[in-house]
Amino acid sequence: MLPALFVAHGAPLLAIENNDYTQFLHGLGNELSKPKAIVLFSAHWESFTQKVSDVEEFETIYDFGGFLDHLYQIKYPAQGNKIITKEIKDLFAEHRVPFEVDTTRGLDHGVWIVLRMLYPNADILVISMSVNPQLTPEEQYKIGKSLSSLINKDVLIIASGGTVHNLRFLKMRSDNGTVDQWAWDFDK
Repeated sequence: MLPALFVAHGAPLLAIENNDYTQFLHGLGNELSKPKAIVLFSAHWESFTQKVSDVEEFETIYDFGGFLDHLYQIKYPAQGNKIITKEIKDLFAEHRVPFEVDTTRGLDHGVWIVLRMLYPNADILVISMSVNPQLTPEEQYKIGKSLSSLINKDVLIIASGGTVHNLRFLKMRSDNGTVDQWAWDFDK
């Protein structure tokens, strides 16, 4: 049985870096048994209704700017899967989770960077999922619970983002090494 994972996707440069974290992700992909498919929730795809991708072959989205030209040449040509998308739709309907199907959206960097680290060959089926930031924790839990049976079918479920994924709170300059109390409390 595969685990459900939360993976921090970091900044876009993570796609070309070689450090302890990228090495960890590469190793994790080798350590896990190869899934039949991956369902990945991205912090970079926000919608007020749960979205489920139904895409045959994903385009790579470069939802960032001002980085090295090399980053904009990277492709992650993952394939979708109508059968698994239908199963997700059926599970959401059964558990009364409101959703919509998206047939056009590609994979944002919150998806393709993580997948490229874990499974660089793009040879695993992918279903991309949005995140609704307005849901309560109970409603978010209901979404996860409704998909939990997929784990028993060799489907890897991943949430990608950051423990705090709000760039409005990013401090680019040091404030004498101080950490905001809310961030400290969250980490604790």
